[in-house]
Amino acid sequence: MSRPVVLLSVPALRASDLQQMPKLLSHLKKGERAILEPSFPCVTWPVEAHMLTGKLAESHGVIGNGFFWREEQQVEMWTAWNERITAPQIWDRLHDLNPKLTSAVWFPMLSKGCGADYICMPAPIHNPDGTEDLWCYTKPVEYYGELRARLGDFPLQHFWGPLANIKATQWITDSAVVAAENFRPDFFYLYIPHLDYAAQKEGPNSNSAVMALAELDEVLDRLVVGFRKAYGDVEPLWIVASEYAIVPVDHVVYPNRVLRNAGLLEVDEREDGELIALEQSKAWALCDHQFSHIFVRDADLEVVQRIVEAFTGTLGIDEVLFGEQRAKYGMNHERSGEVILISSPNSWQAYYWWLDDAYAPSFARKVDIHRKPGYDPVELHLDRATRGTPLDATLVRGSHGAPAKQKEQLGVLLSSQTGTLAQEHYQDTDVFGLVLQQFEADQ
Repeated sequence: MSRPVVLLSVPALRASDLQQMPKLLSHLKKGERAILEPSFPCVTWPVEAHMLTGKLAESHGVIGNGFFWREEQQVEMWTAWNERITAPQIWDRLHDLNPKLTSAVWFPMLSKGCGADYICMPAPIHNPDGTEDLWCYTKPVEYYGELRARLGDFPLQHFWGPLANIKATQWITDSAVVAAENFRPDFFYLYIPHLDYAAQKEGPNSNSAVMALAELDEVLDRLVVGFRKAYGDVEPLWIVASEYAIVPVDHVVYPNRVLRNAGLLEVDEREDGELIALEQSKAWALCDHQFSHIFVRDADLEVVQRIVEAFTGTLGIDEVLFGEQRAKYGMNHERSGEVILISSPNSWQAYYWWLDDAYAPSFARKVDIHRKPGYDPVELHLDRATRGTPLDATLVRGSHGAPAKQKEQLGVLLSSQTGTLAQEHYQDTDVFGLVLQQFEADQ
């Protein structure tokens, strides 16, 4: 076989963190290091799409971690399939290059139904009574049963929320080693989420964030050793790409409350709290870490102008983009909001729209990533009194998503062999070409 390439997609990894990861560095000591700059939006789904396609959102269509489908008046958070990426991906190009080249993709959330030969990602079964059965989507379909028999169920409760810990990443890497033993794919793409948790919850420089680095170092050491045994005499090329860097935050903006106070957002009063009345609202915001898409009914230019005026100069908001201005960051796409709000580096945006916590919807107090029309890092915290999610967005100590204009917002790119990284500074869109060139040279 040709030399396999293993791409690790590691959110929140910074160059300064590597001194806390001696085992990883020992495996990469013959390689190279470069700066990796995430392209806006600097959040998981878009950045992974940037790396997989070599293009920005205006071409691949992934404008955030969620979508608002205007015709259906529906919000889709964390459930989309790979068809939402509208540009060819690495495995597609590899199949074009040589139909015998195989790919595996492990845990990127937009991988369901993709063209890779082997897939594993969480896909819990939601029961009518509100309970969940642990399961994973795999290709081959029956493969999760084999992984489950060997490793037990994927520990979904440790993948996100107040119980998030190293156990989820450990299962991901252990199952990847099993897949490497079984299939020996030419290209293996893994999502390694562990550093995301403590950095958002307590801050990227907190003691818990430092502890997370040590935990991850142990897990990655086992991964590399396991892959080395699985591939035998063929030494894989390792490429480690940080999706983004998390920066400290001490401020939060509530775009939906601003829109509501301006008379643009309407709510439905239900028994279990207030919900956004999407069809009746003139505008509402899908908040995603340090940016938000504001969707304006009928793209009303008068309403757009009111929104721009309302947020321009607001504390915590660095940029307000509308219309053609969205092209500044490759976001001039039909799926984007008519207005895009971008936070200052020390601030983030919470999805809350209620003006009194007594009227918050019931799902606001739960870990409920699919029903919330926006991303909620407060789910990492636990209200011990209610054993639920608190309604205090100021608890969040780290965030990401805004364009990388400062050194602290830059990530790192690593390789295990010389001759891989020819530059000192790369964009995330360059990862696509870096992977492909390893195979093009062998053809």
